[in-house]
Amino acid sequence: MARRALSAATLADGTRLAFRPLTPARWGDLERLFGERGACGGCWCMWWRLKRSEFERRKGAGNRRAFRAIVESGEAPGILAYAGRRPVAWCSLGPREDFPVLGRSPVLKPIDDRPVWSVVCFFVERSFRDRGVSVALLEAAAEHAARHGAEILEGYPVEPRKGRMPEVFAFTGLPAAFERAGFEERARRSATRPILRRELA
Repeated sequence: MARRALSAATLADGTRLAFRPLTPARWGDLERLFGERGACGGCWCMWWRLKRSEFERRKGAGNRRAFRAIVESGEAPGILAYAGRRPVAWCSLGPREDFPVLGRSPVLKPIDDRPVWSVVCFFVERSFRDRGVSVALLEAAAEHAARHGAEILEGYPVEPRKGRMPEVFAFTGLPAAFERAGFEERARRSATRPILRRELA
């Protein structure tokens, strides 16, 4: 089921996006999208999975190897968006327990005992930013999570304080995108970090 295509989406400008779970066969597409920097500063989508000291020690090639091992294990730790055959965006999600850093955060720790899936990261190719791709990714993420039995999808966007936020600091998304995708705020322990949820049942 994890390998089946997700519903497509059409952006406001008419661009059609297809969504696919990340599998070993699509690893090359992720590398193409992330580039040599591993999306941002050698992260390779390991920021929420490792203790900070370990993350810094592995930054770059080490994080890449660790994330590839997750993909090669058969887990689909996120979804890729394609414009034609070109990978243009990424969304990382999975059961909340896959991201232990969330549980250690006083701001993002669980708000109740209900099992949830978490959307923890976005990466959108520069030419596709500000075109509604994050909203489309969230819709696909909800479909992906529901297929795996999730009843709740949770996100942790950043609320800009003033004006536009630099993209490097908005890798968890912005509240407006989550709200447009049907998420509702359920907790806020920090002025800039709400916790939003979408019921999937």
